[in-house]
Amino acid sequence: MRRFSSYGPINNKLHYYAPREELINRAYTQLLGENPSEGGHYITVWAPRQTGKTWVMQQVMFRLKKDSRFDVLKINLEHLKYEQNVGRIIEAVAEETGEKLGKTFKGINNQKKFQEIFRKGSLDKPLVLILDEFDALVEEGINTIVSAFRNIYISRVDEIDKTTAEKTYLLHGVSLIGVRSVLGIENVKGSPFNVQRSVKIPNLTYDEVVEMFAWYRKESGQEISRDVLERIYYECNGQPGLTCWLGELLTEQYNEDKTKPITMSEWEYAYMYASKGLPNNNILNIIEKANTEPYKDKVLELFRTDEKIEFRFDDKELNFLYMNGITDIEESREDMTLYNRFSCPFVQKRLFNYLSNEIFDRLGRLVDPFENLDDAITEKSLNIPNLIKRYRKYLQENREWLFKEAPRRKDLKLFEAVYHFNLYRYLYDLLKIWKSAVFAEFPTGNGKVDILIKHAGKLYALELKSFVNERAYKEALKQTAVYGRQLGLSEISLLFFIETIDEENRKKFETEFVDEGEGGRISVKPVFVQVFD
Repeated sequence: MRRFSSYGPINNKLHYYAPREELINRAYTQLLGENPSEGGHYITVWAPRQTGKTWVMQQVMFRLKKDSRFDVLKINLEHLKYEQNVGRIIEAVAEETGEKLGKTFKGINNQKKFQEIFRKGSLDKPLVLILDEFDALVEEGINTIVSAFRNIYISRVDEIDKTTAEKTYLLHGVSLIGVRSVLGIENVKGSPFNVQRSVKIPNLTYDEVVEMFAWYRKESGQEISRDVLERIYYECNGQPGLTCWLGELLTEQYNEDKTKPITMSEWEYAYMYASKGLPNNNILNIIEKANTEPYKDKVLELFRTDEKIEFRFDDKELNFLYMNGITDIEESREDMTLYNRFSCPFVQKRLFNYLSNEIFDRLGRLVDPFENLDDAITEKSLNIPNLIKRYRKYLQENREWLFKEAPRRKDLKLFEAVYHFNLYRYLYDLLKIWKSAVFAEFPTGNGKVDILIKHAGKLYALELKSFVNERAYKEALKQTAVYGRQLGLSEISLLFFIETIDEENRKKFETEFVDEGEGGRISVKPVFVQVFD
Protein backbone atom coordinates (compact mmCIF):
# COMPACT_ATOMS: atom_id res chain seq x y z
CA MET A 1 0.00 0.00 0.00
CA ARG A 2 1.22 3.49 -0.84
CA ARG A 3 1.89 6.29 1.64
CA PHE A 4 1.75 10.07 1.66
CA SER A 5 5.24 11.57 1.58
CA SER A 6 6.61 15.11 1.80
CA TYR A 7 10.28 14.19 2.05
CA GLY A 8 11.95 15.02 -1.23
CA PRO A 9 10.78 13.80 -4.65
CA ILE A 10 8.08 11.16 -4.39
CA ASN A 11 8.41 7.63 -5.74
CA ASN A 12 5.54 6.79 -8.09
CA LYS A 13 5.61 3.17 -6.93
CA LEU A 14 5.52 3.94 -3.20
CA HIS A 15 3.65 7.20 -2.71
CA TYR A 16 0.34 8.87 -3.51
CA TYR A 17 0.67 11.60 -6.12
CA ALA A 18 -1.24 13.71 -8.60
CA PRO A 19 -0.34 12.67 -12.18
CA ARG A 20 -0.11 16.31 -13.40
CA GLU A 21 -0.01 15.10 -16.98
CA GLU A 22 -0.81 18.47 -18.57
CA LEU A 23 2.03 20.16 -16.68
CA ILE A 24 4.48 17.38 -17.53
CA ASN A 25 3.45 17.47 -21.19
CA ARG A 26 4.03 21.23 -21.30
CA ALA A 27 7.54 20.99 -19.83
CA TYR A 28 8.31 17.99 -22.07
CA THR A 29 7.25 19.90 -25.18
CA GLN A 30 9.31 22.92 -24.15
CA LEU A 31 12.51 20.87 -23.84
CA LEU A 32 11.89 18.70 -26.88
CA GLY A 33 10.66 21.59 -29.02
CA GLU A 34 7.52 21.94 -31.09
CA ASN A 35 9.60 20.68 -34.03
CA PRO A 36 12.34 18.57 -32.42
CA SER A 37 14.55 18.59 -35.50
CA GLU A 38 14.87 22.36 -35.10
CA GLY A 39 15.86 22.20 -31.44
CA GLY A 40 14.30 22.54 -28.03
CA HIS A 41 13.99 25.46 -25.64
CA TYR A 42 16.04 26.62 -22.68
CA ILE A 43 13.67 26.96 -19.74
CA THR A 44 13.61 27.81 -16.05
CA VAL A 45 11.33 25.70 -13.87
CA TRP A 46 10.48 27.50 -10.67
CA ALA A 47 8.31 27.32 -7.58
CA PRO A 48 8.78 27.55 -3.80
CA ARG A 49 10.17 24.64 -1.80
CA GLN A 50 8.31 21.31 -1.69
CA THR A 51 6.02 22.02 -4.61
CA GLY A 52 7.14 19.14 -6.81
CA LYS A 53 9.61 20.85 -9.16
CA THR A 54 12.11 17.99 -9.07
CA TRP A 55 9.43 15.30 -9.42
CA VAL A 56 7.84 16.97 -12.45
CA MET A 57 11.18 17.23 -14.22
CA GLN A 58 11.99 13.62 -13.31
CA GLN A 59 8.86 12.54 -15.17
CA VAL A 60 9.93 14.68 -18.13
CA MET A 61 13.41 13.12 -18.02
CA PHE A 62 12.02 9.56 -17.93
CA ARG A 63 9.92 10.31 -21.00
CA LEU A 64 12.76 12.00 -22.90
CA LYS A 65 15.09 9.06 -22.22
CA LYS A 66 12.80 6.85 -24.28
CA ASP A 67 13.77 8.91 -27.36
CA SER A 68 17.02 7.44 -28.73
CA ARG A 69 17.77 10.63 -30.67
CA PHE A 70 18.87 12.38 -27.47
CA ASP A 71 21.08 12.03 -24.46
CA VAL A 72 19.29 13.24 -21.33
CA LEU A 73 21.04 14.20 -18.08
CA LYS A 74 19.80 15.47 -14.75
CA ILE A 75 22.39 16.92 -12.34
CA ASN A 76 21.73 18.11 -8.78
CA LEU A 77 23.79 21.18 -7.82
CA GLU A 78 22.80 21.65 -4.19
CA HIS A 79 26.17 20.29 -3.02
CA LEU A 80 27.83 23.32 -4.64
CA LYS A 81 25.85 25.96 -2.74
CA TYR A 82 28.77 26.81 -0.46
CA GLU A 83 31.36 26.88 -3.24
CA GLN A 84 32.50 30.45 -3.93
CA ASN A 85 35.08 29.71 -6.62
CA VAL A 86 33.39 29.96 -10.02
CA GLY A 87 36.11 27.90 -11.69
CA ARG A 88 35.49 25.00 -9.32
CA ILE A 89 31.71 25.24 -9.88
CA ILE A 90 32.13 25.04 -13.65
CA GLU A 91 34.62 22.21 -13.31
CA ALA A 92 32.26 20.20 -11.09
CA VAL A 93 29.33 20.60 -13.51
CA ALA A 94 31.50 19.68 -16.49
CA GLU A 95 33.00 16.62 -14.77
CA GLU A 96 29.60 15.24 -13.76
CA THR A 97 28.26 15.86 -17.26
CA GLY A 98 31.18 13.88 -18.67
CA GLU A 99 30.84 11.05 -16.16
CA LYS A 100 27.17 10.54 -17.00
CA LEU A 101 27.95 10.51 -20.72
CA GLY A 102 30.92 8.16 -20.36
CA LYS A 103 33.36 10.93 -21.26
CA THR A 104 36.18 12.77 -19.51
CA PHE A 105 35.91 16.54 -19.19
CA LYS A 106 38.89 17.69 -17.11
CA GLY A 107 40.29 21.16 -16.45
CA ILE A 108 37.05 22.88 -17.51
CA ASN A 109 37.32 25.97 -15.28
CA ASN A 110 36.11 28.96 -17.32
CA GLN A 111 33.19 29.92 -19.51
CA LYS A 112 34.96 29.39 -22.83
CA LYS A 113 36.07 25.86 -21.96
CA PHE A 114 32.61 25.11 -20.54
CA GLN A 115 30.94 26.03 -23.83
CA GLU A 116 33.30 23.75 -25.71
CA ILE A 117 32.09 20.56 -23.99
CA PHE A 118 28.73 21.00 -25.74
CA ARG A 119 30.24 21.13 -29.26
CA LYS A 120 29.57 18.52 -31.91
CA GLY A 121 32.45 16.12 -31.49
CA SER A 122 32.61 16.54 -27.73
CA LEU A 123 29.03 15.24 -27.63
CA ASP A 124 27.81 12.31 -29.69
CA LYS A 125 24.21 13.43 -30.12
CA PRO A 126 21.87 16.25 -29.05
CA LEU A 127 21.75 16.68 -25.28
CA VAL A 128 18.90 17.72 -23.00
CA LEU A 129 20.43 18.99 -19.74
CA ILE A 130 18.42 19.39 -16.51
CA LEU A 131 20.17 21.23 -13.65
CA ASP A 132 18.32 20.93 -10.33
CA GLU A 133 18.76 23.40 -7.42
CA PHE A 134 20.47 25.68 -9.92
CA ASP A 135 19.84 28.87 -7.97
CA ALA A 136 21.70 27.39 -4.99
CA LEU A 137 24.87 28.51 -6.79
CA VAL A 138 26.50 31.85 -6.02
CA GLU A 139 25.36 34.64 -8.31
CA GLU A 140 28.59 34.79 -10.28
CA GLY A 141 28.43 31.05 -10.88
CA ILE A 142 24.85 31.36 -12.15
CA ASN A 143 25.77 34.21 -14.47
CA THR A 144 28.80 32.44 -15.91
CA ILE A 145 26.93 29.24 -16.72
CA VAL A 146 23.84 30.90 -18.15
CA SER A 147 26.01 33.25 -20.22
CA ALA A 148 27.53 30.16 -21.80
CA PHE A 149 24.08 28.70 -22.43
CA ARG A 150 22.94 31.98 -23.97
CA ASN A 151 25.88 32.02 -26.37
CA ILE A 152 25.20 28.41 -27.33
CA TYR A 153 21.50 29.09 -27.84
CA ILE A 154 22.12 32.08 -30.11
CA SER A 155 24.68 30.11 -32.12
CA ARG A 156 22.13 27.35 -32.65
CA VAL A 157 19.43 29.82 -33.70
CA ASP A 158 21.82 31.36 -36.23
CA GLU A 159 22.31 27.94 -37.87
CA ILE A 160 18.76 27.86 -39.17
CA ASP A 161 19.71 25.66 -42.14
CA LYS A 162 20.90 22.80 -39.93
CA THR A 163 19.00 20.20 -37.93
CA THR A 164 19.57 19.97 -34.20
CA ALA A 165 22.06 17.10 -34.70
CA GLU A 166 24.04 19.04 -37.32
CA LYS A 167 24.54 22.28 -35.40
CA THR A 168 27.91 23.37 -33.99
CA TYR A 169 26.62 22.96 -30.46
CA LEU A 170 24.48 19.94 -29.54
CA LEU A 171 22.86 21.38 -26.40
CA HIS A 172 19.30 20.72 -27.60
CA GLY A 173 17.40 21.82 -24.49
CA VAL A 174 18.14 23.09 -20.98
CA SER A 175 16.05 23.14 -17.82
CA LEU A 176 17.24 25.15 -14.82
CA ILE A 177 15.23 24.25 -11.71
CA GLY A 178 15.02 26.57 -8.73
CA VAL A 179 13.06 29.03 -6.64
CA ARG A 180 13.63 32.09 -8.79
CA SER A 181 12.03 32.50 -12.20
CA VAL A 182 14.27 35.29 -13.54
CA LEU A 183 17.85 34.25 -13.02
CA GLY A 184 20.13 37.15 -12.23
CA ILE A 185 17.38 39.16 -10.53
CA GLU A 186 19.90 40.14 -7.84
CA ASN A 187 22.53 41.04 -10.42
CA VAL A 188 22.77 44.79 -11.04
CA LYS A 189 23.76 44.04 -14.63
CA GLY A 190 20.54 42.13 -15.22
CA SER A 191 20.03 38.53 -16.26
CA PRO A 192 22.31 37.21 -19.01
CA PHE A 193 19.83 34.38 -19.62
CA ASN A 194 17.19 36.35 -21.49
CA VAL A 195 16.54 33.54 -23.95
CA GLN A 196 14.78 31.27 -21.47
CA ARG A 197 11.13 30.42 -21.13
CA SER A 198 9.63 30.20 -17.66
CA VAL A 199 7.55 27.33 -16.31
CA LYS A 200 5.98 27.80 -12.89
CA ILE A 201 4.89 24.71 -10.96
CA PRO A 202 1.42 25.54 -9.59
CA ASN A 203 -0.19 24.20 -6.45
CA LEU A 204 -2.48 21.19 -6.63
CA THR A 205 -6.09 21.82 -7.55
CA TYR A 206 -8.91 20.79 -5.24
CA ASP A 207 -9.76 17.90 -7.57
CA GLU A 208 -6.15 16.68 -7.52
CA VAL A 209 -6.14 16.68 -3.71
CA VAL A 210 -9.46 14.80 -3.60
CA GLU A 211 -8.17 12.22 -6.10
CA MET A 212 -5.08 11.48 -4.01
CA PHE A 213 -7.18 10.80 -0.93
CA ALA A 214 -9.67 8.79 -3.00
CA TRP A 215 -6.71 6.64 -4.00
CA TYR A 216 -5.89 6.15 -0.31
CA ARG A 217 -9.51 5.32 0.47
CA LYS A 218 -9.60 2.71 -2.29
CA GLU A 219 -6.40 1.01 -1.11
CA SER A 220 -7.01 1.19 2.65
CA GLY A 221 -10.80 0.88 2.80
CA GLN A 222 -10.86 3.77 5.27
CA GLU A 223 -13.32 6.58 4.57
CA ILE A 224 -12.35 10.26 4.86
CA SER A 225 -15.12 12.78 5.35
CA ARG A 226 -15.63 15.49 2.75
CA ASP A 227 -15.26 18.12 5.48
CA VAL A 228 -11.73 16.90 6.18
CA LEU A 229 -10.75 17.04 2.51
CA GLU A 230 -12.13 20.55 2.19
CA ARG A 231 -10.24 21.60 5.30
CA ILE A 232 -6.96 20.16 4.02
CA TYR A 233 -7.34 22.07 0.78
CA TYR A 234 -8.37 25.27 2.57
CA GLU A 235 -5.43 25.17 5.00
CA CYS A 236 -2.77 24.34 2.40
CA ASN A 237 -4.26 25.90 -0.73
CA GLY A 238 -3.04 22.82 -2.58
CA GLN A 239 0.64 23.30 -1.63
CA PRO A 240 1.95 19.80 -2.42
CA GLY A 241 4.45 19.39 0.43
CA LEU A 242 2.09 20.59 3.14
CA THR A 243 -0.86 18.67 1.69
CA CYS A 244 1.07 15.39 1.71
CA TRP A 245 2.47 16.10 5.19
CA LEU A 246 -1.04 16.53 6.59
CA GLY A 247 -2.05 13.42 4.65
CA GLU A 248 0.74 11.50 6.38
CA LEU A 249 -0.30 12.75 9.83
CA LEU A 250 -3.96 11.88 9.25
CA THR A 251 -3.49 8.46 7.67
CA GLU A 252 -0.50 7.22 9.70
CA GLN A 253 0.86 9.05 12.72
CA TYR A 254 -2.47 10.08 14.26
CA ASN A 255 -4.69 7.46 12.66
CA GLU A 256 -5.52 5.52 15.83
CA ASP A 257 -8.28 3.28 14.46
CA LYS A 258 -8.14 2.53 10.75
CA THR A 259 -11.47 0.71 10.91
CA LYS A 260 -13.25 4.02 11.52
CA PRO A 261 -13.64 6.97 9.13
CA ILE A 262 -11.34 9.97 9.43
CA THR A 263 -13.63 12.78 10.57
CA MET A 264 -13.20 16.36 11.77
CA SER A 265 -12.43 15.05 15.24
CA GLU A 266 -9.36 13.21 13.91
CA TRP A 267 -8.50 16.25 11.81
CA GLU A 268 -8.49 18.60 14.80
CA TYR A 269 -6.26 16.23 16.76
CA ALA A 270 -3.72 15.88 13.94
CA TYR A 271 -3.90 19.60 13.16
CA MET A 272 -3.08 20.43 16.78
CA TYR A 273 0.26 18.67 16.36
CA ALA A 274 0.83 20.07 12.87
CA SER A 275 0.36 23.64 14.07
CA LYS A 276 2.05 23.41 17.48
CA GLY A 277 3.84 20.17 18.15
CA LEU A 278 5.82 19.04 15.11
CA PRO A 279 8.66 20.41 12.98
CA ASN A 280 8.18 20.76 9.25
CA ASN A 281 11.15 21.76 7.12
CA ASN A 282 9.02 23.79 4.74
CA ILE A 283 7.45 25.81 7.55
CA LEU A 284 10.76 26.22 9.39
CA ASN A 285 12.30 27.56 6.18
CA ILE A 286 9.41 29.99 5.67
CA ILE A 287 9.62 31.27 9.26
CA GLU A 288 13.37 31.75 8.96
CA LYS A 289 13.05 33.78 5.77
CA ALA A 290 10.03 35.78 6.96
CA ASN A 291 11.83 36.67 10.19
CA THR A 292 14.87 38.07 8.37
CA GLU A 293 15.30 41.78 7.66
CA PRO A 294 14.28 43.52 5.47
CA TYR A 295 11.54 40.97 4.76
CA LYS A 296 10.11 40.89 8.28
CA ASP A 297 8.69 44.41 7.94
CA LYS A 298 6.90 43.39 4.74
CA VAL A 299 5.42 40.35 6.47
CA LEU A 300 4.15 42.51 9.33
CA GLU A 301 2.59 44.89 6.81
CA LEU A 302 0.73 41.99 5.19
CA PHE A 303 -1.32 41.54 8.37
CA ARG A 304 -2.80 45.03 8.11
CA THR A 305 -6.57 45.32 7.79
CA ASP A 306 -7.06 48.86 6.47
CA GLU A 307 -5.86 48.13 2.93
CA LYS A 308 -4.27 45.43 0.82
CA ILE A 309 -0.68 45.73 -0.39
CA GLU A 310 -0.20 45.79 -4.16
CA PHE A 311 2.09 43.19 -5.68
CA ARG A 312 4.85 44.24 -8.04
CA PHE A 313 7.29 41.67 -9.36
CA ASP A 314 10.14 44.20 -9.48
CA ASP A 315 9.83 44.95 -5.75
CA LYS A 316 12.71 42.80 -4.47
CA GLU A 317 11.24 42.26 -1.02
CA LEU A 318 7.77 41.30 -2.23
CA ASN A 319 9.34 39.17 -4.95
CA PHE A 320 11.44 37.34 -2.34
CA LEU A 321 8.38 36.54 -0.23
CA TYR A 322 6.50 35.36 -3.31
CA MET A 323 9.32 33.19 -4.65
CA ASN A 324 9.85 31.53 -1.27
CA GLY A 325 6.24 30.46 -0.75
CA ILE A 326 5.38 33.01 1.93
CA THR A 327 2.96 34.96 -0.23
CA ASP A 328 0.91 34.49 -3.36
CA ILE A 329 -0.83 36.82 -5.80
CA GLU A 330 -4.48 37.80 -5.69
CA GLU A 331 -5.85 39.41 -8.84
CA SER A 332 -8.65 41.93 -8.94
CA ARG A 333 -10.21 42.46 -12.34
CA GLU A 334 -12.47 45.10 -10.85
CA ASP A 335 -9.60 47.57 -10.49
CA MET A 336 -7.08 45.60 -12.62
CA THR A 337 -4.64 45.33 -9.74
CA LEU A 338 -2.54 42.53 -8.29
CA TYR A 339 -2.40 42.23 -4.51
CA ASN A 340 -0.25 40.28 -2.07
CA ARG A 341 -1.81 37.61 0.07
CA PHE A 342 -0.33 34.90 2.25
CA SER A 343 0.23 31.68 0.32
CA CYS A 344 -2.19 29.67 2.46
CA PRO A 345 -3.96 29.88 5.85
CA PHE A 346 -1.63 27.32 7.44
CA VAL A 347 1.44 29.42 6.60
CA GLN A 348 -0.28 32.61 7.79
CA LYS A 349 -1.31 31.00 11.07
CA ARG A 350 2.13 29.58 11.75
CA LEU A 351 3.68 33.00 11.12
CA PHE A 352 1.04 34.72 13.26
CA ASN A 353 1.66 32.35 16.17
CA TYR A 354 5.42 32.56 15.83
CA LEU A 355 5.51 36.36 15.73
CA SER A 356 2.96 36.67 18.54
CA ASN A 357 5.15 34.60 20.84
CA GLU A 358 8.40 36.16 19.69
CA ILE A 359 7.27 39.76 20.22
CA PHE A 360 5.24 39.10 23.38
CA ASP A 361 7.08 36.37 25.22
CA ARG A 362 5.99 38.07 28.46
CA LEU A 363 2.69 39.88 29.07
CA GLY A 364 2.86 40.76 32.74
CA ARG A 365 -0.26 40.73 34.93
CA LEU A 366 -3.40 40.47 32.80
CA VAL A 367 -6.00 41.37 35.45
CA ASP A 368 -5.99 42.14 39.14
CA PRO A 369 -6.00 38.72 40.88
CA PHE A 370 -8.91 39.79 43.13
CA GLU A 371 -11.02 41.32 40.35
CA ASN A 372 -14.48 39.84 39.84
CA LEU A 373 -14.76 38.74 36.20
CA ASP A 374 -18.31 37.39 36.30
CA ASP A 375 -19.56 40.07 33.90
CA ALA A 376 -17.01 38.88 31.31
CA ILE A 377 -16.28 35.20 31.95
CA THR A 378 -18.30 32.43 33.54
CA GLU A 379 -18.13 28.67 33.30
CA LYS A 380 -20.93 28.77 30.72
CA SER A 381 -20.42 31.93 28.66
CA LEU A 382 -18.28 34.89 27.59
CA ASN A 383 -19.14 38.55 27.21
CA ILE A 384 -16.70 39.76 24.56
CA PRO A 385 -17.28 43.54 24.98
CA ASN A 386 -16.62 43.25 28.71
CA LEU A 387 -13.52 41.16 28.03
CA ILE A 388 -12.25 43.93 25.77
CA LYS A 389 -12.85 46.48 28.54
CA ARG A 390 -10.34 44.49 30.62
CA TYR A 391 -7.95 44.50 27.70
CA ARG A 392 -8.24 48.28 27.33
CA LYS A 393 -7.38 48.68 31.00
CA TYR A 394 -4.47 46.28 30.61
CA LEU A 395 -3.09 48.29 27.67
CA GLN A 396 -3.37 51.57 29.52
CA GLU A 397 -1.50 50.20 32.54
CA ASN A 398 1.26 48.37 30.65
CA ARG A 399 1.78 50.18 27.35
CA GLU A 400 5.05 51.89 28.34
CA TRP A 401 7.04 48.67 28.77
CA LEU A 402 4.85 46.34 26.70
CA PHE A 403 5.64 47.92 23.32
CA LYS A 404 9.11 49.26 24.07
CA GLU A 405 10.91 46.66 21.91
CA ALA A 406 8.03 45.94 19.51
CA PRO A 407 8.72 46.44 15.77
CA ARG A 408 7.84 49.83 14.32
CA ARG A 409 7.26 51.27 10.88
CA LYS A 410 9.51 53.91 9.32
CA ASP A 411 7.30 56.62 10.85
CA LEU A 412 8.05 55.04 14.27
CA LYS A 413 4.46 53.96 14.78
CA LEU A 414 3.80 50.36 15.73
CA PHE A 415 2.76 47.96 13.00
CA GLU A 416 -0.96 47.22 13.18
CA ALA A 417 -0.08 43.53 13.46
CA VAL A 418 1.60 44.19 16.81
CA TYR A 419 -1.80 44.96 18.35
CA HIS A 420 -3.29 41.82 16.79
CA PHE A 421 -0.52 39.73 18.29
CA ASN A 422 -0.90 41.35 21.70
CA LEU A 423 -4.69 40.96 21.85
CA TYR A 424 -4.43 37.34 20.75
CA ARG A 425 -1.83 36.56 23.40
CA TYR A 426 -3.86 38.40 26.05
CA LEU A 427 -7.03 36.41 25.33
CA TYR A 428 -5.13 33.15 24.92
CA ASP A 429 -3.38 33.50 28.27
CA LEU A 430 -6.36 34.93 30.14
CA LEU A 431 -8.78 32.21 29.06
CA LYS A 432 -6.37 29.31 29.41
CA ILE A 433 -7.53 28.54 32.95
CA TRP A 434 -11.11 28.08 31.64
CA LYS A 435 -9.86 25.53 29.07
CA SER A 436 -10.96 27.85 26.27
CA ALA A 437 -9.46 27.49 22.79
CA VAL A 438 -8.34 30.79 21.25
CA PHE A 439 -7.11 30.83 17.66
CA ALA A 440 -6.68 33.21 14.75
CA GLU A 441 -8.36 32.76 11.38
CA PHE A 442 -7.60 34.50 8.09
CA PRO A 443 -10.48 33.92 5.66
CA THR A 444 -9.01 35.92 2.76
CA GLY A 445 -5.23 35.78 3.20
CA ASN A 446 -5.07 39.57 3.35
CA GLY A 447 -7.02 42.45 4.86
CA LYS A 448 -8.91 40.30 7.35
CA VAL A 449 -7.97 38.97 10.81
CA ASP A 450 -10.37 37.17 13.12
CA ILE A 451 -9.96 35.73 16.59
CA LEU A 452 -12.22 32.78 17.36
CA ILE A 453 -12.84 31.46 20.85
CA LYS A 454 -14.37 28.12 21.79
CA HIS A 455 -15.66 28.32 25.35
CA ALA A 456 -18.04 25.95 27.15
CA GLY A 457 -19.07 24.35 23.87
CA LYS A 458 -19.89 27.68 22.20
CA LEU A 459 -18.12 29.62 19.45
CA TYR A 460 -17.37 33.34 19.79
CA ALA A 461 -15.88 35.49 17.05
CA LEU A 462 -14.05 38.79 17.10
CA GLU A 463 -13.11 40.53 13.85
CA LEU A 464 -10.19 42.98 14.03
CA LYS A 465 -9.95 46.23 12.08
CA SER A 466 -8.17 49.55 12.10
CA PHE A 467 -10.60 52.46 12.11
CA VAL A 468 -10.19 54.51 8.92
CA ASN A 469 -13.36 56.57 8.52
CA GLU A 470 -17.13 56.33 8.94
CA ARG A 471 -17.72 54.89 5.48
CA ALA A 472 -15.24 52.07 6.06
CA TYR A 473 -16.80 51.54 9.50
CA LYS A 474 -20.26 51.00 8.02
CA GLU A 475 -18.89 48.66 5.38
CA ALA A 476 -17.06 46.68 8.07
CA LEU A 477 -20.31 46.23 10.01
CA LYS A 478 -21.99 44.69 6.96
CA GLN A 479 -19.02 42.44 6.13
CA THR A 480 -18.78 41.26 9.72
CA ALA A 481 -22.47 40.37 9.72
CA VAL A 482 -21.92 38.24 6.61
CA TYR A 483 -18.95 36.51 8.22
CA GLY A 484 -20.89 35.88 11.42
CA ARG A 485 -23.65 34.16 9.44
CA GLN A 486 -21.06 31.99 7.70
CA LEU A 487 -19.94 30.85 11.15
CA GLY A 488 -23.53 30.14 12.16
CA LEU A 489 -23.55 32.83 14.86
CA SER A 490 -26.32 35.15 15.99
CA GLU A 491 -23.82 37.58 17.52
CA ILE A 492 -20.30 38.67 16.59
CA SER A 493 -17.96 41.39 17.86
CA LEU A 494 -16.05 43.88 15.73
CA LEU A 495 -12.99 45.47 17.32
CA PHE A 496 -11.47 48.66 15.94
CA PHE A 497 -7.98 49.77 16.89
CA ILE A 498 -7.71 53.56 16.84
CA GLU A 499 -5.06 56.06 17.93
CA THR A 500 -7.50 58.19 19.90
CA ILE A 501 -11.24 58.37 20.53
CA ASP A 502 -13.29 60.63 22.80
CA GLU A 503 -16.32 59.55 24.80
CA GLU A 504 -18.77 61.21 22.43
CA ASN A 505 -17.51 59.21 19.45
CA ARG A 506 -17.18 56.06 21.51
CA LYS A 507 -20.86 56.35 22.46
CA LYS A 508 -21.81 57.03 18.84
CA PHE A 509 -19.82 54.23 17.20
CA GLU A 510 -20.04 51.54 19.88
CA THR A 511 -23.70 51.02 18.99
CA GLU A 512 -25.00 47.55 18.28
CA PHE A 513 -25.69 46.92 14.60
CA VAL A 514 -28.48 44.48 13.78
CA ASP A 515 -28.74 42.96 10.32
CA GLU A 516 -32.03 41.29 9.39
CA GLY A 517 -30.79 40.12 6.01
CA GLU A 518 -31.11 36.77 4.31
CA GLY A 519 -29.97 34.02 6.61
CA GLY A 520 -31.52 35.37 9.77
CA ARG A 521 -30.97 38.08 12.33
CA ILE A 522 -27.42 38.77 13.48
CA SER A 523 -26.05 41.30 15.93
CA VAL A 524 -22.67 43.00 15.40
CA LYS A 525 -21.21 44.62 18.50
CA PRO A 526 -18.50 47.17 17.67
CA VAL A 527 -15.92 48.03 20.32
CA PHE A 528 -12.97 50.44 20.13
CA VAL A 529 -9.50 50.07 21.60
CA GLN A 530 -7.34 53.17 21.87
CA VAL A 531 -3.72 52.22 21.18
CA PHE A 532 -1.86 55.26 22.59
CA ASP A 533 0.73 55.07 19.82
